[in-house]
Amino acid sequence: MKRVSVWIMLLCLVIFSVAGCGNGEGGGESQELKMAHNLGEDHPVHKALEQFSDSVEKKTNGEVKVKIYANGVLGSEKEVLEQIQSGAIDMTKVSAGAMESFSKEYSVFSLPYIFESDSHYRDVMESDVAKEIYKSTSEKGLMGLTYLDSGARSFYTKNTPIKSPEDLKGKKIRVMDSPSAIKMVKLLGGTPTPMPYNEIYTALQQGVVDGAESNPTALTTGKHGEVSKVFSENEHTTIPDIVVISTNTWNNLSDSQKDAMKEAGEEATKYHTKLWAQSIEDAKSEAKDMGVEFYEVDKEPFIKAVQPMHEEFKEDKDLAKIIEDIKKLK
Repeated sequence: MKRVSVWIMLLCLVIFSVAGCGNGEGGGESQELKMAHNLGEDHPVHKALEQFSDSVEKKTNGEVKVKIYANGVLGSEKEVLEQIQSGAIDMTKVSAGAMESFSKEYSVFSLPYIFESDSHYRDVMESDVAKEIYKSTSEKGLMGLTYLDSGARSFYTKNTPIKSPEDLKGKKIRVMDSPSAIKMVKLLGGTPTPMPYNEIYTALQQGVVDGAESNPTALTTGKHGEVSKVFSENEHTTIPDIVVISTNTWNNLSDSQKDAMKEAGEEATKYHTKLWAQSIEDAKSEAKDMGVEFYEVDKEPFIKAVQPMHEEFKEDKDLAKIIEDIKKLK
């Protein structure tokens, strides 16, 4: 019996050795992570995530693979985040606005006119300020890995320019399911109507909403320019997209695999930045061919109207500190 036990122990040692013996080194075992997002496969975000997936596989020598499910086939942003918490999905790309219900710190990204320029925005997103916000949801099963541009968001409607807050009165505007976005539209005089991204086209077409707010790519990749012919460039928010990973999934990766994921994330961000700049130019040109008119807008009335949000945020000492740190980076 002792001899049998010894052989069993030796066999176990061999098995554990091949599997990495739980030492966090991965040991050559392959695992596939499920990543879901709600954008189309022709969107710059999807292309950047494809590069991320390829890079992760190469950097981990095939130990970690990322399979991407696009077009919202696994659910809305909120539903996918809940699936990550339950362990059904490993990763996603969501708007920072969708993360607000899990961490108040994320709401700062949705604060209208918090970023004073594109360079200010990038300085913040590359700073420790953003990294600390990424960690704020760790105890809830979610971690931010990196960011992807989502552009400056403006209002677009079927046929009425939004040149001032007064033009929003009586209009139903689709917003993300974000407390900050809802409050912003209310302050500007509109009626916020939360709904998933993939429902906007039909809602505009059928008159369920009068308009929406996003960047110019929504007019083309989302085909919203077919039913919405006016885009008013008030650029109220610049809300980043966040690549999110399950805390449990992250903790089960080896140190080298985590490093590979971080490096792949940074590369995806840089790649997407280039794609995004070109996609905005292309989207505006294509949208004009679709008959969409673009209007330059005086931003000052909009900035003034949303100041109560800034004051309210500052009443929370944690958010006030983040806002102060963001302003120091301008």
